[in-house]
Amino acid sequence: KMAGSSAPWIGSAYLFLQSTCKTIVLPSLYESSQKKPSVFKALKLALADSTGSVNGVDMLKVHCSHPHLIVQLKFCKQENCRRFLQSYREGALQESLQNHLQLSLAMTTVPLEMELKAGNEHLDSMLKDEDRCLECIYREKPDRLRDEEITELEEHLKSLILHQSINNNMAVKDCMSPNSPSLPYPSQGSSLSPQVTFIFQGEEFANRMLTPDDHQKFAKLVSKKWKQVGRSLQKNCRALRDPVIDNLALEYDREGLYEQAYQLLLRFIQSEGKKATIARLIAALEENGLLSLAEELLGLHANEDCS
Repeated sequence: KMAGSSAPWIGSAYLFLQSTCKTIVLPSLYESSQKKPSVFKALKLALADSTGSVNGVDMLKVHCSHPHLIVQLKFCKQENCRRFLQSYREGALQESLQNHLQLSLAMTTVPLEMELKAGNEHLDSMLKDEDRCLECIYREKPDRLRDEEITELEEHLKSLILHQSINNNMAVKDCMSPNSPSLPYPSQGSSLSPQVTFIFQGEEFANRMLTPDDHQKFAKLVSKKWKQVGRSLQKNCRALRDPVIDNLALEYDREGLYEQAYQLLLRFIQSEGKKATIARLIAALEENGLLSLAEELLGLHANEDCS
């Protein structure tokens, strides 16, 4: 082949992923028809983060090889491959994928181990020599076209993003239907945390778990201050640690403040279970000066006529 010909730069590599948490088995999640789109979405978003472009790297196939999930990657531009390698080397890709999986699967954390291979070469041992890594990836030409399943998942993801904002309000209402089997709220009859009552504005209130009604009121009324409330809750809620709140802001940017606030509280409820109490939410609202919202949640406005 002639040097300097206009043939495109094409290379291939395999990304091996494994969760270090025994209860999270990535291949099993990907084999589940319900979870597969969520895992795919997280992979797609993290790879886009790593190259700075949705089309920077192509997924050709995802193999389930317990305990690994193996993603076959195709690069069509050297600079995209270089960006990917930098992101991989610095740990940014790992952090991004952990965050996206956490959000997509609504889990508290998804700790990962990664390996990168091109042919028989283990690239992890030579990451500091970027040109050598690029050479190994360039040497490996993709041995297949994109898997049909990947094409279907891509289409599904596109239509999902398109319809998300349209169906969003309906979906929220569906989630709240009392017959829904998958409510994130623990059963209301279960025993409460030790703090049985708490004080708000000099009055004593019974502590209780958050209800679907609290959830909707909060999302509707907290407005732009949802992030601040999230940061107050994050002090003793690991699931809301910093990147999570910023990722929620980005991921639900199109849907607006209601959905961002709704998803924030959903993360809190799902991760804290019985400990997701009204007392903790009221304390976070007080800390941010949202007293009328706190009063609303405690029913203090119920006897007043709406002005």
